[in-house]
Amino acid sequence: MVSASPFTSGTANGPGHPTACPTGRRLGEAVDRTSRIMIVDDEPFNVMIVRKYLKQAGYQQFITTSESTEAIPLVRQAHPDLMLLDINMPVVDGFAILRSMRDDSRLEHIPVLILTASADSDTKLQALEAGATDFLAKPVDPSEMLLRVRNTLMIKAYQNHLEHYAERLELQVRLRTAQLEASRREVIHCLARAAEYRDQDTGNHVIRMSKYVGVIARQLGMDRARVELLEEAAQLHDVGKIGVSDTILLKPGKLDRGEYALMQEHCEYGRKIIEASLDANVEAIKRHTEMGKSMMEISSSPVMRVAAIIAYSHHEHWDGGGYPRGLSGDNIPIEGRIAAVADVFDAVSSERPYKPPFPQQRSLEIIQQGRGTHFDPQVVDAFLARRDEVLKIQADYADPR
Repeated sequence: MVSASPFTSGTANGPGHPTACPTGRRLGEAVDRTSRIMIVDDEPFNVMIVRKYLKQAGYQQFITTSESTEAIPLVRQAHPDLMLLDINMPVVDGFAILRSMRDDSRLEHIPVLILTASADSDTKLQALEAGATDFLAKPVDPSEMLLRVRNTLMIKAYQNHLEHYAERLELQVRLRTAQLEASRREVIHCLARAAEYRDQDTGNHVIRMSKYVGVIARQLGMDRARVELLEEAAQLHDVGKIGVSDTILLKPGKLDRGEYALMQEHCEYGRKIIEASLDANVEAIKRHTEMGKSMMEISSSPVMRVAAIIAYSHHEHWDGGGYPRGLSGDNIPIEGRIAAVADVFDAVSSERPYKPPFPQQRSLEIIQQGRGTHFDPQVVDAFLARRDEVLKIQADYADPR
């Protein structure tokens, strides 16, 4: 409760005169005068006087109440830019209102100027502990009030700017990340299709094979992000075919021992592809697995790292009889073990230059027969456990006739 004239103080222009602040017309020039200002005081006269001076300074939007019990519902509804709050009020005092605001994540950043006739330090300390932004002592000097309102709103506007800037920056980062992701996916798809077209494939092989990889990975209990990464990376399992001679790649029959050896050669020519320093012997570049690994190593992205592993290891055998390194068992990366089953199934169940497609049942039997020799037993079990899903993928992405 305050005296009947709480907002007047002596100035050169007389008590309470609205022009008491010589810079009154300039106050708030850097502040949006449509800022919403809430005034809470149990004396309606006090509310009227505060509103009068703020309106004369150019402010336009006010939310007011003399009922302290209405303060929190009102502030939640209006979400003002600034609150002027009396401390000594019946039923609900200003401290309680302030604490409620600071405990609410939606209201905690609203600045609050405390109106108080008490000059003791305990009151100020209690208000600061409750989250007060600043103080206005009663009786209030209009000049001081307008300056404090202006300064507080300027700080709030700057904080809002920083918050919105952070939001805009985050949005820009998300958009840019999405653009880069789309570009990366497009490059992967183009490289994968380029490799498949080398041996007159339609490109559906890489789609089926990558989806088989996803089926196996899910059955093995891998999380969604890992599954998606493997599916995408698996599309580049045969990218090294780009450097394989057509006479070998398109031969309408099985490769002889020498041709097979050429398919398996890798290190030197793979390095030359990365360094873009191929000489006239480019047609002799061999072994697509090593080349695929080397080509993928130029990137540090997770999908490219996994693609490099798959390109390099999907022809290894569980019993050590594969290539290029003759790795066995758990020494073969799990990505390569999964890709091996997916790749072989699609190879035997699809038409190739050297053979017709095998029937579904025979193709599944070939995978089962390779359990523990060609393939990781757990990977085979995971693949066969989802055979219905596998066969649906095969039908959905069949090569056009």
